[in-house]
Amino acid sequence: MPNAELEKAVRKADLKARTKEFALRVMKLVDALPRTRLAYRRQNSSPAKRGRRTGCDHGRLAKIGNRQSAIANSMKICDLTQFYSPVSGGVKRYLHEKIDYIDRQAARHEHVLIVPGAKTRLKGNGRSRVYTIRSPVVSRTAQYRALLNLRAVEDILEREQPDVIESADPYQLGWKALKVGRVLRVPVVGFYHSHFPEAYVRKSATLLGKRATHRVMKLSRAYVRKLYNQHAATIVASEGLGGLLRDWGVHNVRVLSLGVNTEIFRPDGSGTEAIRLSLGVNSGQNLLLYVGRLAREKNTATLLRAFRSLQRRRPNEFHLLVVGDGPDRIHLRKLQMRTNNLSWIRYCADPRELAGFYRAANLFVHPGVQETFGLAALECQACGTPVVGIRGSYMDNIICHDQECWALENSPDALVNAIEKCSDRKLTVLGRNAARVARSLYSWSRVFDELFCIYGELRSKYRRF
Repeated sequence: MPNAELEKAVRKADLKARTKEFALRVMKLVDALPRTRLAYRRQNSSPAKRGRRTGCDHGRLAKIGNRQSAIANSMKICDLTQFYSPVSGGVKRYLHEKIDYIDRQAARHEHVLIVPGAKTRLKGNGRSRVYTIRSPVVSRTAQYRALLNLRAVEDILEREQPDVIESADPYQLGWKALKVGRVLRVPVVGFYHSHFPEAYVRKSATLLGKRATHRVMKLSRAYVRKLYNQHAATIVASEGLGGLLRDWGVHNVRVLSLGVNTEIFRPDGSGTEAIRLSLGVNSGQNLLLYVGRLAREKNTATLLRAFRSLQRRRPNEFHLLVVGDGPDRIHLRKLQMRTNNLSWIRYCADPRELAGFYRAANLFVHPGVQETFGLAALECQACGTPVVGIRGSYMDNIICHDQECWALENSPDALVNAIEKCSDRKLTVLGRNAARVARSLYSWSRVFDELFCIYGELRSKYRRF
Protein backbone atom coordinates (compact mmCIF):
# COMPACT_ATOMS: atom_id res chain seq x y z
CA MET A 1 0.00 0.00 0.00
CA PRO A 2 1.45 3.44 -0.93
CA ASN A 3 2.53 5.62 1.99
CA ALA A 4 -0.16 8.26 1.28
CA GLU A 5 -2.96 5.69 1.36
CA LEU A 6 -1.52 4.08 4.50
CA GLU A 7 -1.38 7.42 6.29
CA LYS A 8 -4.96 8.16 5.22
CA ALA A 9 -6.18 4.80 6.56
CA VAL A 10 -4.36 5.34 9.87
CA ARG A 11 -5.89 8.82 10.26
CA LYS A 12 -9.35 7.44 9.49
CA ALA A 13 -8.99 4.64 12.05
CA ASP A 14 -7.70 7.08 14.64
CA LEU A 15 -10.61 9.45 13.97
CA LYS A 16 -13.14 6.62 14.42
CA ALA A 17 -11.52 5.62 17.71
CA ARG A 18 -11.56 9.19 19.04
CA THR A 19 -15.18 9.63 17.94
CA LYS A 20 -16.22 6.47 19.78
CA GLU A 21 -14.35 7.59 22.91
CA PHE A 22 -16.00 11.03 22.73
CA ALA A 23 -19.46 9.49 22.32
CA LEU A 24 -18.92 7.21 25.33
CA ARG A 25 -17.81 10.14 27.48
CA VAL A 26 -20.89 12.15 26.54
CA MET A 27 -23.16 9.18 27.31
CA LYS A 28 -21.56 8.77 30.74
CA LEU A 29 -21.97 12.49 31.42
CA VAL A 30 -25.64 12.47 30.42
CA ASP A 31 -26.28 9.42 32.58
CA ALA A 32 -24.38 10.65 35.62
CA LEU A 33 -25.53 14.26 35.95
CA PRO A 34 -29.16 13.66 36.99
CA ARG A 35 -28.13 11.14 39.66
CA THR A 36 -26.03 13.67 41.52
CA ARG A 37 -27.75 14.78 44.72
CA LEU A 38 -27.58 18.21 46.29
CA ALA A 39 -26.41 17.99 49.93
CA TYR A 40 -28.17 20.08 52.52
CA ARG A 41 -26.11 22.87 53.99
CA ARG A 42 -24.74 22.10 57.43
CA GLN A 43 -26.92 23.75 60.03
CA ASN A 44 -24.00 24.87 62.22
CA SER A 45 -21.73 26.08 59.42
CA SER A 46 -20.50 29.63 59.58
CA PRO A 47 -21.89 32.02 56.96
CA ALA A 48 -18.57 33.84 57.01
CA LYS A 49 -16.69 30.62 56.20
CA ARG A 50 -19.16 29.80 53.42
CA GLY A 51 -18.66 33.30 52.08
CA ARG A 52 -14.91 32.74 51.82
CA ARG A 53 -15.48 29.49 49.94
CA THR A 54 -17.99 30.88 47.47
CA GLY A 55 -16.70 34.39 46.98
CA CYS A 56 -19.97 35.95 48.21
CA ASP A 57 -20.09 38.54 50.98
CA HIS A 58 -22.85 36.92 53.04
CA GLY A 59 -22.60 39.56 55.75
CA ARG A 60 -23.68 42.07 53.14
CA LEU A 61 -26.31 39.81 51.56
CA ALA A 62 -27.80 38.36 54.75
CA LYS A 63 -30.26 41.22 55.14
CA ILE A 64 -31.81 40.52 51.75
CA GLY A 65 -33.49 37.15 51.16
CA ASN A 66 -34.57 34.39 53.48
CA ARG A 67 -38.24 35.30 53.58
CA GLN A 68 -41.37 34.08 51.83
CA SER A 69 -43.93 36.14 49.99
CA ALA A 70 -46.26 37.84 52.43
CA ILE A 71 -49.12 38.38 50.00
CA ALA A 72 -51.08 35.31 48.93
CA ASN A 73 -50.87 35.95 45.17
CA SER A 74 -47.36 37.38 45.12
CA MET A 75 -44.37 35.45 43.82
CA LYS A 76 -40.62 35.77 43.94
CA ILE A 77 -39.16 34.77 40.58
CA CYS A 78 -35.46 33.95 40.20
CA ASP A 79 -33.82 33.96 36.75
CA LEU A 80 -30.50 32.19 36.11
CA THR A 81 -28.50 32.55 32.90
CA GLN A 82 -24.98 32.61 31.52
CA PHE A 83 -26.11 34.32 28.27
CA TYR A 84 -25.73 37.78 29.77
CA SER A 85 -23.01 40.34 29.15
CA PRO A 86 -22.62 44.10 28.59
CA VAL A 87 -22.99 43.53 24.83
CA SER A 88 -25.42 40.58 24.69
CA GLY A 89 -28.74 40.70 22.89
CA GLY A 90 -32.02 38.79 23.00
CA VAL A 91 -31.84 36.98 26.36
CA LYS A 92 -30.67 40.14 28.13
CA ARG A 93 -33.46 42.16 26.47
CA TYR A 94 -36.05 39.59 27.63
CA LEU A 95 -34.80 39.74 31.23
CA HIS A 96 -34.72 43.54 31.36
CA GLU A 97 -38.21 43.74 29.93
CA LYS A 98 -39.38 41.31 32.63
CA ILE A 99 -37.82 43.54 35.31
CA ASP A 100 -39.57 46.56 33.80
CA TYR A 101 -42.90 44.68 33.67
CA ILE A 102 -42.70 43.81 37.38
CA ASP A 103 -41.83 47.40 38.31
CA ARG A 104 -44.60 48.97 36.26
CA GLN A 105 -47.43 46.43 36.08
CA ALA A 106 -46.87 43.66 38.65
CA ALA A 107 -45.46 45.36 41.74
CA ARG A 108 -46.76 42.63 44.05
CA HIS A 109 -44.10 40.29 42.68
CA GLU A 110 -40.35 40.25 43.36
CA HIS A 111 -37.55 39.37 41.00
CA VAL A 112 -34.02 38.02 41.47
CA LEU A 113 -31.48 37.70 38.65
CA ILE A 114 -28.25 35.69 38.96
CA VAL A 115 -25.67 36.20 36.20
CA PRO A 116 -21.89 35.92 35.72
CA GLY A 117 -19.75 39.05 35.78
CA ALA A 118 -16.33 40.55 36.36
CA LYS A 119 -16.94 40.97 40.11
CA THR A 120 -19.19 39.46 42.76
CA ARG A 121 -21.72 42.08 43.78
CA LEU A 122 -25.37 42.85 44.43
CA LYS A 123 -27.32 45.64 42.78
CA GLY A 124 -30.88 46.70 43.45
CA ASN A 125 -33.12 47.70 40.55
CA GLY A 126 -36.66 48.55 41.65
CA ARG A 127 -38.45 45.32 42.54
CA SER A 128 -35.51 43.30 41.24
CA ARG A 129 -32.14 42.38 42.72
CA VAL A 130 -29.27 41.46 40.42
CA TYR A 131 -26.56 39.18 41.79
CA THR A 132 -23.36 39.13 39.75
CA ILE A 133 -20.94 36.28 40.47
CA ARG A 134 -17.32 36.61 39.47
CA SER A 135 -16.72 34.29 36.50
CA PRO A 136 -14.02 33.73 33.86
CA VAL A 137 -14.39 35.10 30.34
CA VAL A 138 -15.03 32.50 27.62
CA SER A 139 -15.66 34.90 24.70
CA ARG A 140 -13.83 38.22 24.53
CA THR A 141 -15.98 39.41 21.65
CA ALA A 142 -19.39 38.71 23.17
CA GLN A 143 -17.94 39.12 26.71
CA TYR A 144 -19.74 35.96 27.83
CA ARG A 145 -18.54 34.32 31.05
CA ALA A 146 -18.83 30.77 32.38
CA LEU A 147 -20.56 30.71 35.75
CA LEU A 148 -18.56 27.99 37.49
CA ASN A 149 -19.04 29.04 41.12
CA LEU A 150 -22.18 26.95 41.60
CA ARG A 151 -21.85 27.03 45.39
CA ALA A 152 -22.45 30.78 45.28
CA VAL A 153 -25.56 30.19 43.16
CA GLU A 154 -26.81 27.64 45.68
CA ASP A 155 -26.23 29.99 48.63
CA ILE A 156 -28.11 32.84 46.97
CA LEU A 157 -31.09 30.64 46.12
CA GLU A 158 -31.23 29.28 49.68
CA ARG A 159 -31.25 32.80 51.10
CA GLU A 160 -33.72 34.26 48.61
CA GLN A 161 -36.16 31.32 48.82
CA PRO A 162 -37.81 31.98 45.40
CA ASP A 163 -41.26 30.62 44.55
CA VAL A 164 -40.23 29.86 40.95
CA ILE A 165 -36.79 29.40 39.37
CA GLU A 166 -36.36 30.05 35.65
CA SER A 167 -33.21 28.69 34.02
CA ALA A 168 -32.06 29.88 30.62
CA ASP A 169 -29.05 27.58 30.59
CA PRO A 170 -28.67 24.05 29.18
CA TYR A 171 -25.33 23.43 30.83
CA GLN A 172 -23.98 23.22 34.40
CA LEU A 173 -26.13 26.10 35.66
CA GLY A 174 -29.29 24.40 34.42
CA TRP A 175 -28.48 21.21 36.33
CA LYS A 176 -27.72 23.21 39.48
CA ALA A 177 -31.09 24.98 39.21
CA LEU A 178 -32.86 21.61 39.10
CA LYS A 179 -31.00 20.30 42.15
CA VAL A 180 -31.68 23.37 44.26
CA GLY A 181 -35.29 23.44 43.09
CA ARG A 182 -35.80 19.90 44.39
CA VAL A 183 -34.38 20.85 47.80
CA LEU A 184 -36.46 24.03 48.04
CA ARG A 185 -39.53 22.24 46.63
CA VAL A 186 -40.20 24.90 44.02
CA PRO A 187 -40.84 24.54 40.26
CA VAL A 188 -37.92 25.06 37.91
CA VAL A 189 -38.86 26.39 34.48
CA GLY A 190 -36.48 25.98 31.56
CA PHE A 191 -36.48 28.61 28.81
CA TYR A 192 -35.09 27.07 25.63
CA HIS A 193 -33.72 30.29 24.11
CA SER A 194 -31.12 28.67 21.86
CA HIS A 195 -31.48 25.49 19.82
CA PHE A 196 -27.88 24.60 20.65
CA PRO A 197 -27.79 21.06 19.13
CA GLU A 198 -28.33 22.54 15.67
CA ALA A 199 -26.53 25.85 16.15
CA TYR A 200 -23.35 24.50 17.73
CA VAL A 201 -23.17 20.71 18.07
CA ARG A 202 -24.10 19.70 14.52
CA LYS A 203 -21.74 22.17 12.83
CA SER A 204 -18.86 21.10 15.06
CA ALA A 205 -19.62 17.42 14.57
CA THR A 206 -19.68 17.68 10.77
CA LEU A 207 -15.88 17.82 10.89
CA LEU A 208 -15.95 14.16 12.00
CA GLY A 209 -18.08 12.89 9.11
CA LYS A 210 -21.70 11.80 8.64
CA ARG A 211 -21.67 8.76 10.89
CA ALA A 212 -20.06 10.61 13.80
CA THR A 213 -22.41 13.57 13.30
CA HIS A 214 -25.40 11.22 13.48
CA ARG A 215 -24.12 9.72 16.73
CA VAL A 216 -23.35 13.06 18.33
CA MET A 217 -26.76 14.48 17.36
CA LYS A 218 -28.45 11.38 18.80
CA LEU A 219 -26.58 11.97 22.07
CA SER A 220 -27.56 15.66 21.96
CA ARG A 221 -31.24 14.77 21.63
CA ALA A 222 -30.91 12.36 24.56
CA TYR A 223 -29.24 15.09 26.59
CA VAL A 224 -31.98 17.62 25.81
CA ARG A 225 -34.67 15.07 26.63
CA LYS A 226 -33.05 14.07 29.94
CA LEU A 227 -32.43 17.66 31.08
CA TYR A 228 -35.71 19.34 30.13
CA ASN A 229 -38.03 16.52 31.17
CA GLN A 230 -36.88 17.25 34.73
CA HIS A 231 -38.18 20.82 34.49
CA ALA A 232 -41.71 21.68 35.57
CA ALA A 233 -42.14 23.29 32.14
CA THR A 234 -39.98 24.00 29.10
CA ILE A 235 -40.77 27.29 27.40
CA VAL A 236 -39.99 27.88 23.72
CA ALA A 237 -40.58 30.97 21.62
CA SER A 238 -42.13 29.29 18.56
CA GLU A 239 -44.65 26.54 17.83
CA GLY A 240 -42.29 24.92 15.33
CA LEU A 241 -39.51 24.53 17.87
CA GLY A 242 -42.02 23.30 20.43
CA GLY A 243 -43.16 20.60 18.02
CA LEU A 244 -39.56 19.56 17.39
CA LEU A 245 -38.82 19.19 21.11
CA ARG A 246 -42.01 17.16 21.55
CA ASP A 247 -40.84 14.88 18.72
CA TRP A 248 -37.55 14.50 20.60
CA GLY A 249 -39.48 13.31 23.67
CA VAL A 250 -39.70 16.50 25.78
CA HIS A 251 -43.15 16.26 27.40
CA ASN A 252 -43.67 19.58 29.19
CA VAL A 253 -43.34 22.13 26.38
CA ARG A 254 -45.14 25.49 26.58
CA VAL A 255 -45.04 27.93 23.64
CA LEU A 256 -44.63 31.59 24.54
CA SER A 257 -43.59 34.04 21.84
CA LEU A 258 -41.36 36.93 22.84
CA GLY A 259 -42.48 40.53 22.60
CA VAL A 260 -41.53 44.05 21.64
CA ASN A 261 -41.61 47.33 23.55
CA THR A 262 -44.12 49.23 21.44
CA GLU A 263 -43.44 52.50 23.28
CA ILE A 264 -39.88 52.52 21.94
CA PHE A 265 -40.07 50.43 18.78
CA ARG A 266 -42.75 52.22 16.75
CA PRO A 267 -42.96 54.11 13.45
CA ASP A 268 -41.60 57.65 13.80
CA GLY A 269 -40.07 59.54 10.90
CA SER A 270 -38.27 62.14 12.99
CA GLY A 271 -34.48 61.94 12.92
CA THR A 272 -34.19 59.33 10.20
CA GLU A 273 -32.64 61.67 7.63
CA ALA A 274 -29.99 62.80 10.11
CA ILE A 275 -29.05 59.18 10.78
CA ARG A 276 -28.78 58.40 7.07
CA LEU A 277 -26.61 61.47 6.47
CA SER A 278 -24.31 60.50 9.37
CA LEU A 279 -23.77 57.13 7.68
CA GLY A 280 -23.08 58.70 4.29
CA VAL A 281 -26.26 57.35 2.71
CA ASN A 282 -27.62 59.59 -0.05
CA SER A 283 -31.29 60.01 -0.89
CA GLY A 284 -31.09 57.67 -3.89
CA GLN A 285 -29.71 54.70 -1.97
CA ASN A 286 -31.53 51.93 -0.15
CA LEU A 287 -30.22 51.45 3.38
CA LEU A 288 -30.00 47.77 4.35
CA LEU A 289 -29.66 46.89 8.04
CA TYR A 290 -28.48 43.85 9.99
CA VAL A 291 -28.51 43.73 13.82
CA GLY A 292 -26.99 40.76 15.61
CA ARG A 293 -23.83 38.77 16.25
CA LEU A 294 -21.29 38.34 13.50
CA ALA A 295 -20.98 34.61 13.88
CA ARG A 296 -21.32 31.34 12.03
CA GLU A 297 -24.58 30.39 13.76
CA LYS A 298 -26.08 33.69 12.52
CA ASN A 299 -24.99 32.95 8.92
CA THR A 300 -23.47 36.41 8.55
CA ALA A 301 -20.82 35.18 6.10
CA THR A 302 -23.65 34.58 3.62
CA LEU A 303 -24.92 38.14 4.19
CA LEU A 304 -21.50 39.67 3.55
CA ARG A 305 -20.92 37.61 0.39
CA ALA A 306 -24.39 38.57 -0.81
CA PHE A 307 -23.70 42.27 -0.28
CA ARG A 308 -20.38 42.01 -2.14
CA SER A 309 -22.26 40.48 -5.08
CA LEU A 310 -24.96 43.15 -4.80
CA GLN A 311 -22.31 45.89 -5.08
CA ARG A 312 -21.07 44.35 -8.33
CA ARG A 313 -24.57 44.00 -9.80
CA ARG A 314 -25.93 47.40 -8.79
CA PRO A 315 -23.06 49.70 -7.78
CA ASN A 316 -23.88 52.43 -5.21
CA GLU A 317 -27.61 51.59 -5.11
CA PHE A 318 -27.37 50.00 -1.65
CA HIS A 319 -25.66 50.81 1.63
CA LEU A 320 -25.37 48.19 4.41
CA LEU A 321 -25.31 49.08 8.12
CA VAL A 322 -24.20 46.28 10.46
CA VAL A 323 -24.83 46.63 14.21
CA GLY A 324 -23.08 43.88 16.14
CA ASP A 325 -19.76 42.14 16.67
CA GLY A 326 -18.35 38.63 16.56
CA PRO A 327 -15.78 36.34 14.95
CA ASP A 328 -16.97 37.16 11.41
CA ARG A 329 -15.84 40.77 11.84
CA ILE A 330 -12.67 39.86 9.92
CA HIS A 331 -14.76 39.30 6.78
CA LEU A 332 -16.65 42.53 7.38
CA ARG A 333 -13.45 44.55 7.67
CA LYS A 334 -12.11 43.08 4.44
CA LEU A 335 -15.33 44.05 2.67
CA GLN A 336 -15.18 47.55 4.17
CA MET A 337 -11.79 48.05 2.52
CA ARG A 338 -13.40 47.39 -0.88
CA THR A 339 -16.45 49.61 -0.63
CA ASN A 340 -17.60 52.86 0.97
CA ASN A 341 -21.16 51.56 1.19
CA LEU A 342 -20.69 49.52 4.38
CA SER A 343 -21.00 50.98 7.88
CA TRP A 344 -20.29 49.11 11.11
CA ILE A 345 -21.34 49.83 14.69
CA ARG A 346 -19.99 47.25 17.14
CA TYR A 347 -22.78 47.55 19.70
CA CYS A 348 -25.82 49.70 20.44
CA ALA A 349 -26.78 49.60 24.12
CA ASP A 350 -29.58 52.19 23.98
CA PRO A 351 -32.90 50.73 22.69
CA ARG A 352 -34.07 54.18 21.58
CA GLU A 353 -30.94 54.68 19.49
CA LEU A 354 -31.40 51.20 18.03
CA ALA A 355 -35.01 52.05 17.15
CA GLY A 356 -33.67 55.06 15.23
CA PHE A 357 -31.48 52.77 13.10
CA TYR A 358 -34.44 50.46 12.48
CA ARG A 359 -36.57 53.37 11.26
CA ALA A 360 -33.80 54.84 9.09
CA ALA A 361 -33.40 51.59 7.14
CA ASN A 362 -35.39 50.74 4.04
CA LEU A 363 -35.02 47.00 4.54
CA PHE A 364 -33.84 44.75 7.36
CA VAL A 365 -31.80 41.77 6.12
CA HIS A 366 -31.71 38.69 8.37
CA PRO A 367 -29.65 35.80 6.97
CA GLY A 368 -30.23 33.46 9.94
CA VAL A 369 -31.43 29.91 9.24
CA GLN A 370 -31.34 28.62 12.83
CA GLU A 371 -33.30 31.31 14.66
CA THR A 372 -35.57 30.17 17.49
CA PHE A 373 -37.50 33.46 17.33
CA GLY A 374 -35.81 36.52 15.79
CA LEU A 375 -36.31 39.39 18.22
CA ALA A 376 -34.42 41.95 16.11
CA ALA A 377 -36.64 41.18 13.11
CA LEU A 378 -39.74 41.75 15.24
CA GLU A 379 -38.44 45.05 16.66
CA CYS A 380 -37.59 46.26 13.17
CA GLN A 381 -41.10 45.51 11.90
CA ALA A 382 -42.61 47.30 14.89
CA CYS A 383 -40.66 50.36 13.73
CA GLY A 384 -42.21 50.10 10.26
CA THR A 385 -39.31 48.51 8.37
CA PRO A 386 -39.96 45.24 6.46
CA VAL A 387 -37.66 42.21 6.63
CA VAL A 388 -36.06 39.98 4.02
CA GLY A 389 -34.23 36.73 4.72
CA ILE A 390 -34.01 33.02 4.00
CA ARG A 391 -37.14 30.96 4.51
CA GLY A 392 -37.30 27.87 6.68
CA SER A 393 -36.33 29.00 10.20
CA TYR A 394 -38.67 29.47 13.17
CA MET A 395 -38.41 33.22 12.53
CA ASP A 396 -40.92 32.80 9.67
CA ASN A 397 -43.72 32.72 12.25
CA ILE A 398 -43.13 36.28 13.45
CA ILE A 399 -42.89 37.97 10.04
CA CYS A 400 -45.87 40.31 9.89
CA HIS A 401 -45.97 40.72 6.11
CA ASP A 402 -45.84 38.31 3.17
CA GLN A 403 -42.58 36.52 2.34
CA GLU A 404 -43.06 36.27 -1.42
CA CYS A 405 -39.62 37.66 -2.22
CA TRP A 406 -37.66 35.77 0.45
CA ALA A 407 -34.84 33.40 -0.54
CA LEU A 408 -35.77 29.73 -0.73
CA GLU A 409 -32.23 28.41 -0.23
CA ASN A 410 -29.27 29.32 1.92
CA SER A 411 -26.87 30.85 -0.60
CA PRO A 412 -25.47 34.35 -1.31
CA ASP A 413 -27.01 34.41 -4.81
CA ALA A 414 -30.47 33.52 -3.51
CA LEU A 415 -30.22 36.21 -0.82
CA VAL A 416 -29.08 38.83 -3.37
CA ASN A 417 -32.07 38.03 -5.59
CA ALA A 418 -34.40 38.32 -2.58
CA ILE A 419 -32.97 41.73 -1.62
CA GLU A 420 -33.39 43.02 -5.17
CA LYS A 421 -36.99 41.78 -5.43
CA CYS A 422 -37.97 43.23 -2.07
CA SER A 423 -36.32 46.59 -2.71
CA ASP A 424 -38.48 47.03 -5.83
CA ARG A 425 -41.69 46.80 -3.76
CA LYS A 426 -43.51 49.58 -1.91
CA LEU A 427 -41.55 49.15 1.29
CA THR A 428 -43.20 52.01 3.18
CA VAL A 429 -46.67 50.48 2.82
CA LEU A 430 -45.35 47.00 3.61
CA GLY A 431 -43.62 48.29 6.75
CA ARG A 432 -46.59 50.31 7.96
CA ASN A 433 -48.87 47.26 7.81
CA ALA A 434 -46.25 45.09 9.53
CA ALA A 435 -45.93 47.62 12.37
CA ARG A 436 -49.68 47.53 12.96
CA VAL A 437 -49.67 43.73 13.23
CA ALA A 438 -46.57 43.62 15.45
CA ARG A 439 -48.05 46.18 17.83
CA SER A 440 -51.31 44.22 18.21
CA LEU A 441 -49.83 40.72 18.61
CA TYR A 442 -46.44 41.07 20.29
CA SER A 443 -46.54 43.49 23.21
CA TRP A 444 -44.40 42.54 26.22
CA SER A 445 -47.37 43.09 28.54
CA ARG A 446 -49.30 40.29 26.83
CA VAL A 447 -46.25 38.02 26.90
CA PHE A 448 -45.57 38.47 30.61
CA ASP A 449 -49.24 38.27 31.57
CA GLU A 450 -49.25 34.80 30.03
CA LEU A 451 -45.88 33.86 31.52
CA PHE A 452 -46.92 34.78 35.06
CA CYS A 453 -50.07 32.71 34.64
CA ILE A 454 -47.80 29.75 33.84
CA TYR A 455 -45.69 30.54 36.92
CA GLY A 456 -48.80 30.66 39.12
CA GLU A 457 -50.14 27.39 37.74
CA LEU A 458 -46.85 25.57 38.33
CA ARG A 459 -46.38 27.06 41.77
CA SER A 460 -49.82 25.86 42.87
CA LYS A 461 -48.74 22.24 42.26
CA TYR A 462 -45.84 22.45 44.72
CA ARG A 463 -46.22 22.23 48.49
CA ARG A 464 -43.09 23.59 50.05
CA PHE A 465 -43.70 22.62 53.68
